[in-house]
Parts: sequence; structure tokens; C-alpha cells
Amino acid sequence: MRVDWLSLVDFRSYRALDWRPDPTVNLLIGPNGAGKTNVLESIGYLASLKSFRSASDSDVISRWSGSSVIRAGIGSIDRERLIEIEIPREGGRRTQVDKTKLKRTAELLGVLRVVAFLPEDLDLVKRGPAYRRDLLDDIAVQLWPSAYLDQSEYDRSVRQRNAFLKSGDRDEVTLAVWDSRLAQAGGRVMARRIRVIETLTPLLAESYSVIASEDAQVGITYSASWIEGAVPSVSAGEYADAIARALEARRRVDYERRMTTVGPHRDEPGFSIGERDARTQASQGEQRTLALAMKLAAHQAITQALSETPVLLLDDVFSELDPNRAEALAGALPENTQTLVTSARPEDLPISGKVWSVGEGDVG
Repeated sequence: MRVDWLSLVDFRSYRALDWRPDPTVNLLIGPNGAGKTNVLESIGYLASLKSFRSASDSDVISRWSGSSVIRAGIGSIDRERLIEIEIPREGGRRTQVDKTKLKRTAELLGVLRVVAFLPEDLDLVKRGPAYRRDLLDDIAVQLWPSAYLDQSEYDRSVRQRNAFLKSGDRDEVTLAVWDSRLAQAGGRVMARRIRVIETLTPLLAESYSVIASEDAQVGITYSASWIEGAVPSVSAGEYADAIARALEARRRVDYERRMTTVGPHRDEPGFSIGERDARTQASQGEQRTLALAMKLAAHQAITQALSETPVLLLDDVFSELDPNRAEALAGALPENTQTLVTSARPEDLPISGKVWSVGEGDVG
């Protein structure tokens, strides 16, 4: 999978950009603030209809404009696709694939798949659990695009249940309806998270060994307050039943706190090295190696599932690594993959590729 061409109009710092990246490795070089990350952000937006900077849609529109447009030609094994997205400052976003207007975000997912390395990803292990929950859910969508609908339904159910609890109403019948919806969607979200963990665990161990140049027992852990002991690998329906029981058991507490206190939205994914909790007992070097290995494992899992490589984005990651770890990451990067790498310092890059100069609203 690759981006054959990219066109931006009034996106971030770009009034107009028409760019044809190389199908292999692209090195985007320029000073801080030149717009390198903006290019990668636009490609990430094409894949997911959201910014990997967690920015709102209005944030990506150039300050001098009322709307932004992203267009791209996407190449894959069996066909060429055209994605066109218009993001207005007011009103709804308009998205077309192959000149056909999409009614729902889910229809875009899978047309382009992307794995992004960002500087903040290096803190994946020691950041809060919400960041790791989002990572598992994002990988699930890459592997199974229908997971997006379940995640959206679960998030909506949590918001609606919380709104009911905050209202002060104690109608048990109404709350039971929200409990059922939340449990059913949560069971499907949970089943996919565990499938992601089962898929990634052997790949994570392999990638970690390559980057660290040593064998280590690394794994992905998962703690859920609504399940006693270790989380089993069961069906979505069995997870839903467990969530429903936990919601009923915590009903009094939820009424008092006016919020939903149990469910997949409060679970804690983590990592282990041997018998150690990587968040509290691993060194910073080990934590960063785990974070890098996790991204490489995700890329490999998606490649195996699709028999096609997702586009790889590395935003100023090498400058955050010590020379040994940077060299190890460069050596572990997947082959036959369109890769976009940004850097303000080309001397920090231990890889070669097509060099692009970024600045003054252009890439050339």
C-alpha cells in the first residue's frame, strides 16, 4: 500500500501542495516549524479521518481559510483508489472515495492503512492506561475496520449512561437499558482487544529482541476491574455478560459518583519484561525499546493480515533515540514499505532514501 500522490489545499501551513512521494523511503528534511509533521498528519487523516495530534478538525484548517482539502491517490496490490476530503470550518465534513460520497466514517477505513511513530509514542509504556487502550483499539480498527462501529457504540453508550447518572434520576428500568447497550458493545470491544494482544504478543517479543539485540520475555498485560484474576480469552458474549454483572454490582456506587466506574473504558493494558511490570520496574531504555517494538509488531500484524504493507510514518523519532537504539530501529524497519521520515537534522538519520527539502509551504 502506498500514497502515489498527495494534494493539500489550506491544510495547516500549506496553501497548496502537490507532491509525489517515492514508493520506498522518503526523508523529509527541514527546520522545526517547516511543516514536515503537517504532511504526515494529512496522510494519517486520510487513513482515519482524525488527526494523530488529537487535534480538532478546525485546527487543521489554515488560519486564512474557511476550509481545507486533502486529496490523494492510493495504490494497492489490486487497484488504485482516490480519496478526497473537504474539512469546512463550519458544517459537516465531506468525504469521497473514487468520486462516491461516503455516508459514514467506517466506509473510509481500510482504503489506506498507516502505522505512525511519533515522539510521544516513546512514552507509551509509562503514560496512563488511556493511551494504551487507544492504541489497542486503533490497531483493532486497522485489522478489522468493523471494530470502529463497536468502539463508537461503546463510547456513545458510556456517555449516555453517564448523562443519565448525572441527571439524578434513579429509574432502574432506564438504567438497565443503558447497561445492556454498554455491556453488549463493550463485550465486542473487549473481544477484539484480546485478539489484538494475542496477535501482537509473539511479534512484540521478536521485534524487541531485534532492537535490543538480546532475547527477553516481553508481553502485553491486561487488567480489568470487572473480571476477577487474569482476563480469559472468551467470546464477546461472555465478556458482555461479565460487564453486565459488574455494572449491576456497582450500581449503587455509580449512582453516588454519577459516573460509570467499571467497563473496558477503565481497563489497564500494560507491558511486562520477564516478571517485571515494565511501567514501574523497567529502565527508560527498556521502555523505549518496548514502545518501538510495539509499533513494529503492529505493522507486521497488519501486513500479515492483509498480505500488503501499510504506509509507515516516522515523525522526528530518530532524534529522540540514542545512536545505538537509532541504528537498531533502522535495521528493524520493514522492507518493501513506503516509509516517510521527518527530521530537522539529516545527520541523525541512520537510513537512506529519497531526500525532500521542506519549507515555505512546499516539499521539493
